[in-house]
Amino acid sequence: MRYPVQQIAEITGGQFLGAAPNTSQPHTVIEHLLLDSRQVIFPASSLYIALQGRRHDGHEFLRELYESGVRNFLVSKLPAQTAHFPQANFILVKNTQIAFQTLATWHRQQFSLPIIGITGSNGKTIVKEWLFQLLYEDFHIVRSPKSYNSQTGVPLSVLQITEEHQLGIFEAGISQPGEMEKLERILAPSIGIFTNIGEAHQEGFPDLETKVQEKLILFKNCKKLVYCVDNELVAEQVEANLKGKNQQILTWSALGKPADFQVIAKHQTDHSTQMEVIWDKHSGQKASIIVPFTDAASLENATHCWVLLHHLGIADELIAERMARLEPVAMRLELKEGLNGCTIINDSYNSDLTSLGIALNFLEQQGKKLSRTLILSDILQSGQAAAQLYGTVARLLVEKRIDRLIGIGKKVAYLKKILPMDFDARFYQTTQAFLEDFPQLIFRDEVVLLKGARQFEFERIANQLAIKFHKTVLEVNLGALLNNLRVYQSQLGPGTKMMVMVKAGAYGSGSSEVAKLLEFQNVDYLGVAYADEGVELRKAGIQLPIMVMNPEEATFEALLRYRLEPEIYSLGLLRNFHDFLKSQNLEENSAETKPETKLLPQSIHLKLDTGMHRLGFEEQDLDELLQLLLPADGLAFFTVKTIFSHLAASEANEHDDFTKEQFTRFQRMYDQLTAGMGYFPIRHILNSGGIVRFPEHQMEMVRLGIGLYGLDSSGLLQSRLQTVNTLKATISQIKNVGMGETVGYGRLGKALRPMRIATLSLGYADGLLRRAGNGQFSVLINGHRAPIIGNVCMDMTMADVTDIPTAQEGDAAIIFGKDLPVQMLAASLGTIPYEIFTTISERVKRVYIQE
Repeated sequence: MRYPVQQIAEITGGQFLGAAPNTSQPHTVIEHLLLDSRQVIFPASSLYIALQGRRHDGHEFLRELYESGVRNFLVSKLPAQTAHFPQANFILVKNTQIAFQTLATWHRQQFSLPIIGITGSNGKTIVKEWLFQLLYEDFHIVRSPKSYNSQTGVPLSVLQITEEHQLGIFEAGISQPGEMEKLERILAPSIGIFTNIGEAHQEGFPDLETKVQEKLILFKNCKKLVYCVDNELVAEQVEANLKGKNQQILTWSALGKPADFQVIAKHQTDHSTQMEVIWDKHSGQKASIIVPFTDAASLENATHCWVLLHHLGIADELIAERMARLEPVAMRLELKEGLNGCTIINDSYNSDLTSLGIALNFLEQQGKKLSRTLILSDILQSGQAAAQLYGTVARLLVEKRIDRLIGIGKKVAYLKKILPMDFDARFYQTTQAFLEDFPQLIFRDEVVLLKGARQFEFERIANQLAIKFHKTVLEVNLGALLNNLRVYQSQLGPGTKMMVMVKAGAYGSGSSEVAKLLEFQNVDYLGVAYADEGVELRKAGIQLPIMVMNPEEATFEALLRYRLEPEIYSLGLLRNFHDFLKSQNLEENSAETKPETKLLPQSIHLKLDTGMHRLGFEEQDLDELLQLLLPADGLAFFTVKTIFSHLAASEANEHDDFTKEQFTRFQRMYDQLTAGMGYFPIRHILNSGGIVRFPEHQMEMVRLGIGLYGLDSSGLLQSRLQTVNTLKATISQIKNVGMGETVGYGRLGKALRPMRIATLSLGYADGLLRRAGNGQFSVLINGHRAPIIGNVCMDMTMADVTDIPTAQEGDAAIIFGKDLPVQMLAASLGTIPYEIFTTISERVKRVYIQE
């Protein structure tokens, strides 16, 4: 988009204001919209839209953005000190979200291209991406980036439309009634696809029927609609809400129900499915395709695409040819450890400007200590001239401070003409040419981002750069972790702060990687168990305040050096820390040079024992505690940042009376302390379970722990949480074992029939407890449970795959994950998920993925 800022004011019905009229710039052309204050790339040509949410207000970042070079702002309230914005343009509106959507609606109306709108509970992104794969040879297509289907994602997607585009493919998702009406107005689709209906985001709707009705609003003005009649509720609601509206309803069925398109046969092999259909039940006209997928969801998604292509007039032979070439849709990027101290970010399955910007933002999250290398392929099917496309890429590289570029392809070499002369860049025509030169290149202590179209096979580069590690990995889904963070944030009152616990390696997930994401998301505090965990975070570049829950006297010096804030839970610990600070202060005062940072007062956190009886001050300690906290010899040694306690049974209904006693005791002790201290530190007592069950006691801050990783001990939020950790092993070998033979140490695994036994690449040294052996637990292989046979060994485990004929050497075995919840493993071992997560050993490599 390219609109003068004053025209945007007119479109949105806003009042155009310059903070100082003689210095404002009404003719500034806006080319970029900025919704996130942390993602400033092109400040001079960006318009920042100050969106407001329940807990966040974009207006809080106006000053910060102005200092970053942004000069154009869409706001619903002006800053108190407009003198701080002498060169700014403000567009003042009543509601920034509505104004943003109004701008997108106006932009859409300037183009007459047909738009395919896709909604449903699942499959929206897959159908969109497959339609792109199937139609990009016929049209210049604009489509939603990633899964941009929300109230902000859809407007951002639509604003990509230019005159070069001939077809738009956009997805739309909603979480409550009233939202689809806005998205339909923005998209104005002429063709619709309803993928399916399910329980996703059900919490915003009273029932499934209401959700279907709301989703169907997207199609109220469509000329064509594709859907499957096998779901009775969807079929009923289409009949009730859309029939008779001069639309062409295109139906299909795989269950023999009356439909325009009948799937009459499916023939599956290990890796593909042949489907046969009847197009016309009167003439009996048939067609068939082969798709390289076998799962039911993929076949449903492919059929939606098939029906639409047929009705667009694509020849059956051409449809079959393209369907056979369908590729899996990469829904994530991966972050893993690389050679020579490198970090590898692998996003090597698609390449377009929007996804490049997203990947560069993710790279920026990894901190500024390591240099940054981008390996980039040609950007295909952009619909832009090379000068415009790669001009934008060049500006991205400079703005994001990329230190080195390696370009692969013929078109990306255009960057030679426009990058600064001193920019470190080299180019190769093919991936093979780069790999042949790889031994001469140096990759050391840097973050390497791989961003390439699928046909360039950048996975070959990823394999060269990655450390060849143990075949057992823990996949940590940062996208799921972010979802869980937002779910818990949605439970908080305005202004309530959040401390997130990243102790024990972030519950086994990897503390520094998780902490980087949390810092990027502006959480208020981090909590660790021991000082060395906090030191690790500081060395990784984390700047957030960090509370250390178990400070030891030997680590006092590290607390000061790395700006860590100790939990003080006893009079003895407080005296020892006081004496240490006093000695350090004397040393500093006797030194010839002043310290770089102020030594006193030191920030501490007071732990009160309200009934957990683990650590903490009791009520009889408070008078003496106050005496120790008061200034001595004119020096204030401590600033109490927070006062907190720990609930013993926040998740258990049967102990609610005790929990309420804890609340009462905590407030009584807090009141006594603050009366003596003369100020009011932050209070916090709620953990993950308490956040959900006792919202009236959120106080000034809450602590989020296991809930961040997808486990809700209360059970009230579990349906909204996503699985973060997946533990995977690999089948190293498969053996045929005769009846009567034994498997493993102690000959405890007995073959009661001829069996196929798979040896898996993990054991109790990796964190799979020995109690899982001898049939106590079953892993998941190719979608089927495989019982563990015999004892779990130190480095290996054997599983019975007799009833899984598709199992092969090299296949993955899931120990826990989305389809095999960690709670099931914990229950079978008589323990809790906390223990499962935290016993995963360091030799199991963590691979971080971002959906």
